[in-house]
This record gives sequence, C-alpha cells and structure tokens, in this order.
Amino acid sequence: MRTIDETISVSAQITPADVTELARAGFKAIVNNRPDEEEPGQPEGDAIRAVAQTLGLSYHAIPVTHAGFSMPQVEAMRAAIEGADGPVFAYCRSGTRSTNLWALAEASRGGDPETLIGKAAQAGYDISGLRPMLDALSGKA
Repeated sequence: MRTIDETISVSAQITPADVTELARAGFKAIVNNRPDEEEPGQPEGDAIRAVAQTLGLSYHAIPVTHAGFSMPQVEAMRAAIEGADGPVFAYCRSGTRSTNLWALAEASRGGDPETLIGKAAQAGYDISGLRPMLDALSGKA
C-alpha cells in the first residue's frame, strides 16, 4: 500500500481478506479500478464488495482498461472521493491506474497539477505524462 495523501492510498490487487485490515486501518471507501478477469485467478470485485459492505465501507467499481481514461471514469472517481466519509483506498493491478485516476479527479476539482504530480512521485508513481490532461482539467492549460 502506498499513501498519496491523507485522503487516499493505492495498491495492487487486494483480496477479500484484505478488506478487514483496510477497515481496521480507518479506510471508509474502496475503489476498484481493475476490470474483473483481467488476469487469471484475480479476485472478483463482487467478493471484495460483499466484505466491504459487511464492514460498513462503501465500494465503487470504476474499471480502467488499456483503452485509457474517460470523463465518466474521472467523474465517478471524483464522486467516490468526495462522498467518502474518510480515507479512500483504491486498487488496480499495480496501483498506477488508481493513482492516475485520482490525479485526474483531483485536477477536475481544481487541484494544482504540479502538486498532484509531486504527491504521486512521493508515493512512487510518475504521472508526469498526464500533465497536459491535468492542466486541461484543472483549468490551468
């Protein structure tokens, strides 16, 4: 798990058993940015959703494929973050798509692109290639 800031952390694929630890750690929402069946043996999103809901965490499926990001995905991520009553945990295969989508959502809320790139870099993710999109979404283009 990598913490980007106090509002969000990201990681690679989790299992239903991991959800209990996330709840204990204080997370209030889980965002799944990975399509089901992307890889053989990957846990189904519904199994993670079931445990999350049992533990009182909200669950959002916003799968991102190789096709890239769309505005509905950015808006869904923004809504998930804004609607969470505390820290959000997002996952995908490696954490990269989750980090990218978080940054795009934050830019759409007016977040400073340079700050977003810096936060991602501190967590080990290079999102500098998103700079033109971050600028456009933040209104700083």
